[in-house]
Amino acid sequence: MNLKDSPFVLIARIRVKPGMVEDYLTIALEADVAVEKSEPGMLFHNFDSDPSDPLQFTWTEVYQNDDALIAHINNPPVQDYLGKHLFLADSFEIEIYGNLANETIDYITETWDSANIPFKHFKTTSVGYIRESFFKQVAVKKLDLYG
Repeated sequence: MNLKDSPFVLIARIRVKPGMVEDYLTIALEADVAVEKSEPGMLFHNFDSDPSDPLQFTWTEVYQNDDALIAHINNPPVQDYLGKHLFLADSFEIEIYGNLANETIDYITETWDSANIPFKHFKTTSVGYIRESFFKQVAVKKLDLYG
């Protein structure tokens, strides 16, 4: 499987400012609904609360491929969410687990560095696997649905 076509996981850790949790949950819901409607390459998108810290939250996202991540970064509702995030939260840190093409890494490094969003990329080792047939089936079904 080509690196650019490999699925991967993104974890975004957010720390919300005290007194802003309800407002933050509102913008997270707005972003989630918009992403579901507009991003067929987003295979899983979930916002979870930390069980021991009421101000700490985590986005868990599974992307079909690199193009899906770039589409997500450039999606207007996501950009709107990030603009509102600046007023409601203290931090936003991203971790990516899995392989990305070098040009994708260059793009996200430039984009996130300019937005002061720290990120760490965990490259896949020789241990582990991807059920390629599943992801090929998902891609075909999404083409049927979204043209």
